[in-house]
Amino acid sequence: MSDVSHLISYEPATGAELWRAPHGNVDELVARARSAWPAWASQPLATRIERIRRFANEVRKEQEEFAELIARETGKPLWEARTEVEAVMAKVEISVRAYAERTGQRKLDSALQGSAALRHKPHGVMAVLGPYNFPAHLPNGHIIPALIAGNAVILKPSEKTPAVGEKLLSFFVRAGVPQDLVQLLIGGPDEGKALVAHPDVDGVLFTGSAQVGIAINRKLATDPGKIVALEMGGNNPLVVWDTPKIDDVAALIVQSAFTTAGQRCTAARRLIVKNDMYDDVIGAVKALTERIVIGAPFDDPQPFMGPVIDMRTADQLTESFLYLISNGGKAIAHMRRPREGLPFVTPALVDVTGMAERPDVELFGPLLQVVRVDDFDAAIAEANNTRFGLSASLVGGDPAQYNRFWANIRAGIVNWNRPTNGASSAAPFGGIGFSGNHRPAAFYAADYCAYPVTSTEMEQPRASVGVGFREV
Repeated sequence: MSDVSHLISYEPATGAELWRAPHGNVDELVARARSAWPAWASQPLATRIERIRRFANEVRKEQEEFAELIARETGKPLWEARTEVEAVMAKVEISVRAYAERTGQRKLDSALQGSAALRHKPHGVMAVLGPYNFPAHLPNGHIIPALIAGNAVILKPSEKTPAVGEKLLSFFVRAGVPQDLVQLLIGGPDEGKALVAHPDVDGVLFTGSAQVGIAINRKLATDPGKIVALEMGGNNPLVVWDTPKIDDVAALIVQSAFTTAGQRCTAARRLIVKNDMYDDVIGAVKALTERIVIGAPFDDPQPFMGPVIDMRTADQLTESFLYLISNGGKAIAHMRRPREGLPFVTPALVDVTGMAERPDVELFGPLLQVVRVDDFDAAIAEANNTRFGLSASLVGGDPAQYNRFWANIRAGIVNWNRPTNGASSAAPFGGIGFSGNHRPAAFYAADYCAYPVTSTEMEQPRASVGVGFREV
């Protein structure tokens, strides 16, 4: 029986209920955050950093338990959940360095023996809207820079992974960050919309689908006082060109397309292959795909990928696969549902070269579309044939071709002989077009967590006006 007053989270791999809690009150949370913020903002930077470093230690104390919770609520294998917890802890020192580099103070000489200064101020109350694929790491990548800068934070986790969001914030409170300063908003889309539009929220930091991100952008278009950072995924291309290392190519493709069951914003969605390499590459990819172990988070031996997040997502992916093969696509590897009643799907490959109109959407799961091309210009044109622009990779080719690829690809992450996913937290992370609004996260998150303030200063008033006055 459903309970409309509570949000309930279920384990994808088993269907069992994992967690439930009542929906939150947006006005109450924002009021408490607004009251708590000035005291935090007035703390010395060193004090704020010290609390955030304690947070990493608190996570470390329950590292394995936290990984197990992530695995249960997302369905991802335990080995992958452990890497997410490692990223949560590593984010602290990366963010400390980023704040010093991106928002440091400067003093300059000014006229009349005065001085000029550049400092940064926090915005105030920041709303963080997190996704379900990395329910700890990705919101944490907003929360830590925001707190270091002196902001208050209200986290609205995905309604599909609220238990991880609750656990994440508990580590901040145990580290000594005031509870009213880091609050959890439990709820679904209605609560998220109310938080975004609340007049006392000063910034919205969002990770999720393009559809929701564009709706947020539209809602706040008449409110230029709110900082808005959007990370909205991609329809990412991986181009394969001349190389004899076919097994390595296949491994990079499978890693790019099917890690996390394809539920990464940087996952390869479109594989673009040179015509005379097609048979060898696709044969190797298909063979490797057939060897992928799909299973539950705690299976032994560990699977490569688990289920997708829920049955609705699995159904949508199955429908997308059927749409592609019903409209000119040729199935190379069929998408199957190996466990009835649970959202497990097998990786699928579809050759869409013959499709008259290829859908430019982010199919968020293990569904890879393949396009064959004759020349390198056609490969670049096909890679850019999208409204998104997050990640792109060239596998193979020579340095001159990579230089052409890098210069002409419209994406915020451009790689050579590396997968499309697995971006470093020590670098900026973001895209263009439907992938983002030119506010990259990760190392550059400091840019949108504080704003620059310039000052000219003297210890005593001093002025001289010499034009346009009558003599005394």
